[in-house]
Amino acid sequence: MLLVFSAPSGSGKSTLINFLMQQNLNLCFSISATSRVPRGEEKNGVEYFFLTPDEFKKKISENAFIEYEEVYKDTFYGTLREVVDKMLKCDCNVVLDVDVKGALNIKRLYKDDAFLIFIQPPSVSELRKRLLARNTDSLQVIEARLQKASYELSFAPQFDLKIVNDNLKEAEEQLLSAVRCRIRKC
Repeated sequence: MLLVFSAPSGSGKSTLINFLMQQNLNLCFSISATSRVPRGEEKNGVEYFFLTPDEFKKKISENAFIEYEEVYKDTFYGTLREVVDKMLKCDCNVVLDVDVKGALNIKRLYKDDAFLIFIQPPSVSELRKRLLARNTDSLQVIEARLQKASYELSFAPQFDLKIVNDNLKEAEEQLLSAVRCRIRKC
């Protein structure tokens, strides 16, 4: 089973994924590949698989990704097919954190073996408050994230499960119940 998460920045997706990873559900987290340079203490194979833009493009031509996106010129992010397939062969339920288009591409490839989960904020105004409270981005970056969020929210109806993260405990319970049911095919 592939558990594919997407959400606007600030929705609490990472918090919910981390919660789920601690629940004894035989989960493996799929590390993405990127062509950007490592930041700070990031290490290859831990936070990302770091590739040069040319290496990334070569892998695209070899159909090595189940999904990828060029976010900026020569800055790619994607999910390597061999990483996911290796986890599936080990009977692991694979958790992926991808953008909305990537999630839909994965669903096309894996059909019913992919469970798409969209985490959304209670409102755009609440999302703005959360992004401001982080105090990590400029107002310009926050506005760009909010514009992108509106676009991402338009994809929510195409996902198998939508969780409005208004109350973290309730969101955790809803997520855990739905994932347990899906894994057990109830």
